[in-house]
Amino acid sequence: MNRIAKAALFLTAGLMPFAAQAADQVTINWALWDWDATAYYQPVIDAFEAKYPDIKVDHTDLGSSDYSTMLMTQLSGGGSDLDVVQIKDIPGYANLIKSNSLLDLSSYIKEAGINTDDFGGLIEELTVDSGLYGLPFRSDVWILYYNKALFDKAGHAYPTNDMTWDDYAKIAREMTSGMGANKVYGAHFHTWRSTVQMPCILDGKYSLDGGEYDFLKVCYDRVLGLQNDKAIRSYAALKTSSTHYSGPFYNGEIAMMHMGSWFIGTQIAKVESGESLAKDWGIASFPHPEGVKPGTTAATITSVGVSANSKHKEAALKFVDFISSAEGAKAIASTGTLPAMKTDDVLSIITSKEGFPQDETSKAALKTVKGYLEMPVNLKAAKMEVILNRAHDAIMTDNISIEEGIKEMNEGVQAIINE
Repeated sequence: MNRIAKAALFLTAGLMPFAAQAADQVTINWALWDWDATAYYQPVIDAFEAKYPDIKVDHTDLGSSDYSTMLMTQLSGGGSDLDVVQIKDIPGYANLIKSNSLLDLSSYIKEAGINTDDFGGLIEELTVDSGLYGLPFRSDVWILYYNKALFDKAGHAYPTNDMTWDDYAKIAREMTSGMGANKVYGAHFHTWRSTVQMPCILDGKYSLDGGEYDFLKVCYDRVLGLQNDKAIRSYAALKTSSTHYSGPFYNGEIAMMHMGSWFIGTQIAKVESGESLAKDWGIASFPHPEGVKPGTTAATITSVGVSANSKHKEAALKFVDFISSAEGAKAIASTGTLPAMKTDDVLSIITSKEGFPQDETSKAALKTVKGYLEMPVNLKAAKMEVILNRAHDAIMTDNISIEEGIKEMNEGVQAIINE
């Protein structure tokens, strides 16, 4: 008996109630964000509906900027018609668990015979008090994008897959040139707090929910030093102009940019359409701290769960199972997007995709040895993020010193931990 059949038997046994499906076709509603800008949504739906013609998948796009808030509003009160819930981040996951908005999938996983080892430790990352409320289907890793044409023009060697953050800062200064409209910045730090702080968690000694943040000083020193040397755009200018990270890269204004692997598929598509002028590009592994193994990186998890109030739980579970399986992974990878399940077959789909850089460094860059979540699963994560983001913004705009900002983080998060 396969895992879907086992799960169906488990459901019909009365251990997990669900509404009976219609005799012909059931329609389930998938809550997600940025439908028009996300390449893998339709291919995944097409592959699923081909396998399960009795289930149709509709979607509700709640937008990316306020997704978690909009989702909570939709799910509160039990009146929503959402069945499948896409979970954007760890704080959002924690809030959904606290509000009892998601079905606990742990019994389903056991009955369906899902091998959690296939997820490389991600299941353990998402487990809270022995309960699991989402299956990972996307797990992006942070990598380095670079403009080969700019490096060639400067006569500089390309980035490698074994580069420290000190190496990165040195190359950023060396690759900075020009003035005004002809200015080329050696690197780019987007306005997300993660772009600055993540390098400091790669040694595994600290996490961003621990309540002690003195270890972040070296990361802020590095970035503010690059900002003062005008090797990167200023944080304040980026915030004021609401500059998306893709624009400077598309326009050939930056030599290097560390960003998530989700940008691969977008960059390939934009080069093909002519919107990205960075036609000669490559990727390398995320830089690592001194003494840490190359291939160590920061990772993000995008997971899917089933609404606790879904009227079509059996069909929704089939979809959650499919999108997180090897079949779903291949459909996602076909668009140049990294799924959670990174087998050699899946990675070869991405690296052989037309438009993917065919140099050996780029092909090997997606192989990682260890990935750390920016924020571990913590039911107080959303509150912690408010403190961390506020202090980060104040540091990066020179409103307070690094020491004062770290003190705010220490005191604010400790107060939340002690609540």
